[in-house]
Amino acid sequence: MLFLIVALLLLTVGAKVQQRDLYSGLLITEYLIVLVPILTFIIIRGHSIKRVLRLNGISLSQIIYTIIIVILAYPIAVFLNYIGIIIISRFGKIIPNTVPLPTNLNEFFVSILVIALSPGICEEVMFRGLIMNSYETLGRKKAIIYSAILFGMFHFNVQNLLGPIFLGLIFGIIVIKTNSILTGIIGHTVNNTIALVLGYGLNKLSDYEQSLKGMNITVSDMDALFYGLIPLAVLAFIAGILLILFIKRMPASKTLAQAFNNTYDGLFINIRRRTKMNKWDRIPIWIFILIFIGWNYIIFFL
Repeated sequence: MLFLIVALLLLTVGAKVQQRDLYSGLLITEYLIVLVPILTFIIIRGHSIKRVLRLNGISLSQIIYTIIIVILAYPIAVFLNYIGIIIISRFGKIIPNTVPLPTNLNEFFVSILVIALSPGICEEVMFRGLIMNSYETLGRKKAIIYSAILFGMFHFNVQNLLGPIFLGLIFGIIVIKTNSILTGIIGHTVNNTIALVLGYGLNKLSDYEQSLKGMNITVSDMDALFYGLIPLAVLAFIAGILLILFIKRMPASKTLAQAFNNTYDGLFINIRRRTKMNKWDRIPIWIFILIFIGWNYIIFFL
């Protein structure tokens, strides 16, 4: 229920404050709409913030592995979103990204704090913190998958759905393996920073922002989309092989090292289980899914 409330606040209050001023609106959204309710809920329920959020230390090697893993995951996420855009362009319209790209160094560093770091902290607390922890009674594998799907849908943008779901899976795996939300925060922040760096670089090399504003994908553009898909698919395939390798070799938490044994199959260790969610757990999720479908249908297909 808390997740549904936060999602509704994001669509209403969050959207309104971001329309007035994007940067201050994002700060209000991330900290007041997302982070504060989550922390308040944990405190009111009498749970330990440290335990629920996995506020445990990590080693330098785990930080390095996290950064490398996210760099490798990035082209795969882009590839998945690219596939989504191709599919949507056949049935609906493509809407350019409305987040302004930094045009100078001052804007770039402000964007790092507001667009990269703040979501990295607040959204990880919500998804790899409270939500993933809540689903662990169903088993850690399901907890990672469910929290990743909700994370992807929480962006309320169907053309930016598959990539975030994939990244949510990666963040969930490394958080479980290191037993620390810090790796999720670092990974999330690094991913957002990569997007900002690429956008900033493209702004400097060409009139990238103007080309985005004028972008209108039609049937005649489909060939260009497919031609772009081929090299991206090759890059994603190579990155995927390396990604699996680095996830396998990533140092696990000392308390979990024996259980994980640094094997891919061992990443998902089930704890005490429920066979499925009860109806009271499912109702808010189904309401959220219906809102997601309706919202995106109006935006992209009407």
